[in-house]
Amino acid sequence: MSKLPTHDISPDPVKIHEPHQIDLYARRQKIHARSITGFFQNIRVLTIWVSMAIFFLLPWVNWDGRQALLFDLPEERFYIFWWTFLPHDFVFLSWLLIISAFTLFAVTVFAGRVWCGYTCPQTVWTTIFMWIEERAEGNRNARIRLDKSPLSIRKVLRRSIKHAGWLFVALATGLTFVGYFTPVHQLYREFHGFQLGFSEIFWIFFFTATTYLNAGWMREQVCMYMCPYGRFQSVMFDRDTLIISYDAKRGDPRGGRKRGTDLVAENLGSCIDCELCVQVCPTGIDIRDGLQFECIQCAACVDACDSVMDQMGYERGLVRYTTENALEKGTGMNFLRPRLIGYALVLATMGGLFLYALTGRVPVTVEAIRDRNALYRENSDGNIENVYTLKITNESQHPEVYVLSVDGDKRIHEEASDPTKVKLAAGELMSLPITLEADPGQLDKTRYDIHFDVQATDDSRTVAATESRFLAPATQ
Repeated sequence: MSKLPTHDISPDPVKIHEPHQIDLYARRQKIHARSITGFFQNIRVLTIWVSMAIFFLLPWVNWDGRQALLFDLPEERFYIFWWTFLPHDFVFLSWLLIISAFTLFAVTVFAGRVWCGYTCPQTVWTTIFMWIEERAEGNRNARIRLDKSPLSIRKVLRRSIKHAGWLFVALATGLTFVGYFTPVHQLYREFHGFQLGFSEIFWIFFFTATTYLNAGWMREQVCMYMCPYGRFQSVMFDRDTLIISYDAKRGDPRGGRKRGTDLVAENLGSCIDCELCVQVCPTGIDIRDGLQFECIQCAACVDACDSVMDQMGYERGLVRYTTENALEKGTGMNFLRPRLIGYALVLATMGGLFLYALTGRVPVTVEAIRDRNALYRENSDGNIENVYTLKITNESQHPEVYVLSVDGDKRIHEEASDPTKVKLAAGELMSLPITLEADPGQLDKTRYDIHFDVQATDDSRTVAATESRFLAPATQ
């Protein structure tokens, strides 16, 4: 069991039988997080800039004359740099999502909720919205005073500037997100010319409103009540998981003092009870109460406490990244844990298989459809014919010339003597009628397995195949 320090919130035994009212709904207490600088906050600023740059700039990257990352839903084409995927390739997406989930699990076992604190989109956009709020309304104390002040021109002006900034970022987010599904250059031309279609208007509005509400108004409520990850993360924790903790052995008893006070003589710990760690927390918790599911491990409390320790001349690390075993026993971090090793092995296996399948993927597909009007027919030469329709799709990003060949019983051959060649543009689907025939005198059964092979002329490794059946009348 965890021995991290907690507050006893058990009911008073004297008052437990007294009549009392229980509120089933508690009004949200607005959190005015104080800004802080420090080592970990600098890392967060870097991750936020990188995340925003990738999100906003990636749609503008061109690749071979088109958008590098484009999910073209009407055409059912998904372009990712040099790859083109069709709906039947969604197995790769499922595979990728499973790998991402296991990666998140492994990271959680190793370092807790660092994803939430540094790279989660909710955290990234909320941090940006909080920065805009601070620029418009002032620091923490100024925002608290503004909330309590009566309505005035100054208050309306500051709030208007804040919401205008929020809406600008939210609109840019909505436009960019839709730009992954509609060519972004076309989207912005239509946006500036007021020529957007209904679907574009709907989704831009939807993502603008969602960003505005989640990052501007709901903030920590999303992390605490809407995100399932915060609820099941404790199942993946163990006593060697890296978490942010308060060192109660060193910090208690708490109390105010002057710099240079003899802690032993005054019976004081290192914590001066300034509550700066609470003021900077974006979810409004007190890290000194122990491990809590609301903690997103943003390390704002670590930087805040370290700054106070520096001012007091104490050693840093009263609040720090550590593990339960390290906090209680003074041991180092244990990497050789069965659960962590298991996740690592599963990830390595799945990642290797995924890369093998992806690199070995052939950028052409072929499907054979038999003529359903007749099982077979006899032509003017007395030969038995079977008619097929081949659907060939060029999944590469450049035109290709393909050669069609039939592999099967030697008695069965294509009606034309020369090999069939077809040229397909990038992403083109072609329906090609093919007729196979055979001399009935040479056939000794009613069913033969055949294979249609399609090979690119400029790359012998680009080969796709499909199988079908050649049907013949029963022999006498």
